[in-house]
Amino acid sequence: MERKDLDRLLRIRAAQKRRKPTFLRTLWWKFAKFKNNPKWRKPKGIDNPMRLRIKGYPPLVDIGYRTPSEVRGLHPSGLKPAVVSSISDLQKLDPSRHIVYLSSKLGLRKRMQLIEEASRRGFKVAGVR
Repeated sequence: MERKDLDRLLRIRAAQKRRKPTFLRTLWWKFAKFKNNPKWRKPKGIDNPMRLRIKGYPPLVDIGYRTPSEVRGLHPSGLKPAVVSSISDLQKLDPSRHIVYLSSKLGLRKRMQLIEEASRRGFKVAGVR
């Protein structure tokens, strides 16, 4: 895919993320047992107003909210994210296609070695301050 097309799709994805509502389960605002865990559950009742898409009720999860498949899962820079925990993991990746995240299980010494090696090879390292 050309870079121009990729940039266009990434802009579309960013615009969709701004418009997409947060999907919460039916009646999460009404019952205390749902307030603690309001994550999405599909409404299945025969008269459920949310399932019937009645005005005033939250929207249902729908395929129309999905992002373009070519950029789904990519970093905002357009690179594919990869979690790295050793230098041998870096050898399997391409700096022009991948952005590197360091594993959370690394200690400081190995983390510093990986940052140095990744920058030497031309990788972008995400999540490093």
